[in-house]
Amino acid sequence: MGETAEATRLEEARLQSVPWRKWGPYLSERQWGTVREDYSPDGNAWEYFSHDQARSRAYRWGEDGLAGISDDQQYLCFALALWNGQDPILKERLFGLTNSEGNHGEDVKEYYFYLDSTPTHSYMKYLYKYPQRAFPYDDLVETNRKRTRNDPEYELIDTGIFEDDRYFDVFVEYAKERPENVLIRITVFNRGPEQATLDVLPTLWFRNIWSGRQAIPRPVLQKVPTGANHNAISAAHPELGDRFLYCEGAAELLFTENETNNERLFHTPNPTPYVKDGINDYIVDRREGAVNPQNIGTKAAANYRLTFAPGQSRTIRLRLSNVAPKLPPPEKDSQTAPFGSSFDALIDMREREADTFYRTVIPSSLAADEANVMRRALAGMLWSKQFYYYDVNRWLEEHDADPFKAKRRAAPRNEHWHHMYNADIISCRINGNTPGTRLGTWPFMFWL
Repeated sequence: MGETAEATRLEEARLQSVPWRKWGPYLSERQWGTVREDYSPDGNAWEYFSHDQARSRAYRWGEDGLAGISDDQQYLCFALALWNGQDPILKERLFGLTNSEGNHGEDVKEYYFYLDSTPTHSYMKYLYKYPQRAFPYDDLVETNRKRTRNDPEYELIDTGIFEDDRYFDVFVEYAKERPENVLIRITVFNRGPEQATLDVLPTLWFRNIWSGRQAIPRPVLQKVPTGANHNAISAAHPELGDRFLYCEGAAELLFTENETNNERLFHTPNPTPYVKDGINDYIVDRREGAVNPQNIGTKAAANYRLTFAPGQSRTIRLRLSNVAPKLPPPEKDSQTAPFGSSFDALIDMREREADTFYRTVIPSSLAADEANVMRRALAGMLWSKQFYYYDVNRWLEEHDADPFKAKRRAAPRNEHWHHMYNADIISCRINGNTPGTRLGTWPFMFWL
């Protein structure tokens, strides 16, 4: 492999336990409609937890997000949310059809691209194409339902949503300065022919492991003083420790709780006025009371409302770090400033190091296009690593289907897998649900 910077990091991770892999793209792009979240009586995961519910309903076993990362135990998550001013909801996760909606089964109806990643995730790049018109959720569902298995699928591009290039290209880059210091650069291009406005909401939240479980301390996100041309959110977690998200500029910070909105979904009272979809309601519905004015919670976002001329691009810079803010703040271009001149230089250096590393991996006999295809394929494999948490015995107990009880309900699935417990990172190649797969998730899962 040669003595490249990435090879050195791999050796440090393997031989010296340097946690270069602790933070990575372990956040699923879809948690709704999966069997772990299925608490239905009939085992119909697709119908029990829908995409429409996902913005309002706290998950039990994992989290999802757009172009997101988390630590390797998924205590703390970071991902991107977007709003084009036309959609009925924030774009916080990928949309797709369930097994009963798609004429060929489950199917994601989005355009996103894994452009790059190194094995330690010291450099990653992702592209999401976000329409400027209202996303055609209902059209995609209704039209595909009408089609038979012999018909082609009705794709997002078939709806005409991208006509006249009215969309945003949203590039997200991650670069690790150190294992616990991640630089984040979001670059948005207006590809359309007219001026367009976009809300970009980098979002930080904790996976909910406290609701319904005793003796689990509740973590806390809150705004912290910086005294500089940036905002910061502190994240205090009993297991993970303290982390800080630095947000360049004067973005508005919004706080809520990663708790289910029972009023919307089940018509029962909420335990708190601030719930999972509070930021969505504040941005889309202009409900000021939906977010916590005390700037504290378990889910938070920095709202950048950007206006673009045709063809214009804008860049947002953030840093997720274990280093607390320094007061008084350092000078803008000092070595300790979170957004000094070294910020972009470090990201660009990590990208060059990725180029150097892949020259030692990709055969030199390949033509440029072939080498590019191979690198994108490897990026896809690396971006598809997920934190997969599933305690089947507990899941069965929560269904009142404990296999060791004489009187129990029939388990919807997995009653012979009660011994299975997993809380690890796996690499998933998703080909849809294969008939006969006992876990009802994916046919190929590789533990790393």
